[in-house]
Amino acid sequence: MKIEDEHGLMKKSFILIVCLCAACASVSHKFFDDDIYSKRFITSIMRKVCDWQIANPVELNSKNSNKWARSAFYTGVMAAYSTTQDETYLDQAVTWAEAEGWKAGERPRHADDHTCGQTYLEIYFLKKDPAMIADIKSTFDSVINNPKPGREDWWWCDALFMAPPVLSRLAAATGDDRYLAVMNAMWWDTTDFLYDEDEGFYYRDKRFIGKLNANGQKIFWSRGNGWVMGGIIRVLEYLPEDNPYFNRYIGLLRTMAVSVAGVQGEDGLWRTSLFDPDEAPAPETSGSGFFCYALAWGVNNGYLDRETYEPVVKQAWAGLVSAVHSSGKLGWVQEIGHKPEDVSRDDNQEYGSGAFLLAGSEMVKLK
Repeated sequence: MKIEDEHGLMKKSFILIVCLCAACASVSHKFFDDDIYSKRFITSIMRKVCDWQIANPVELNSKNSNKWARSAFYTGVMAAYSTTQDETYLDQAVTWAEAEGWKAGERPRHADDHTCGQTYLEIYFLKKDPAMIADIKSTFDSVINNPKPGREDWWWCDALFMAPPVLSRLAAATGDDRYLAVMNAMWWDTTDFLYDEDEGFYYRDKRFIGKLNANGQKIFWSRGNGWVMGGIIRVLEYLPEDNPYFNRYIGLLRTMAVSVAGVQGEDGLWRTSLFDPDEAPAPETSGSGFFCYALAWGVNNGYLDRETYEPVVKQAWAGLVSAVHSSGKLGWVQEIGHKPEDVSRDDNQEYGSGAFLLAGSEMVKLK
């Protein structure tokens, strides 16, 4: 499968507008008598999804013993606070962080165990209590004092969401550009290792490089690439525009945006296997949520062409809204894993709700 050129993507956008109208008709009155793109609707459904998830925490287990999935959820909670200024979100994030003792996970060099630092730092920017970031700073000080290539410490593409945004925030909090230097060096080494320049997607890890699935397609995992696109945005939010790598991240966002838009499902959602929807035909909302978030951020900040990508973003949001149960539970979230797998409407994980809140935080700003 080849990436569509800009002309082809524009043509696809017009097709998506038609699909969007049908999708909107089916979901616009699901919760409120309102337009799903109105601020009222978006903030209401964000609150509903957040409240359900907090009331129904996913049980920690061997795959999620170091709180990374919950940490990803709270990145969305803080984004929701930043956009809406609803103090309930901030209070919930502070309560969680205090319960964690403002500590990183148990593995000092593992990116999953660093994810919580994104929320700690964003609370710190508001409260200015050094104790909130002391442990995460100490953890990363040990990393920058003994740097390793990205392909060693960040050997799976998910890591690009988990750790780099902490480093960009640490640099902003401390004024110490060493955090940015290490982040940039490691990010682009991981990219050199896992990124397929021909297709504009990342392999999840080295096991998938050069491997084809049963249908002869390259294996690009939706959530894995969603983690990457979300990570790009989370880095750019705190990376100074005069940083020599800033435009390189923007270029990566633009390239991946073309690739992502080219494989969007007609219902607005992406399948877990980006190049082979037949491998797992069900829609999936965690990868889709991150894609919606990244594309909407790009449009809102002027880095992605509005005429091209706004229809893609709106179609994605319509699909995400359709996946929310009347209770507020977000369904169609692939379970913890590392490759394309099937998913059901009842499947839920906290990182999926985090991606939904991130997407909603940008949809509110989409004009």
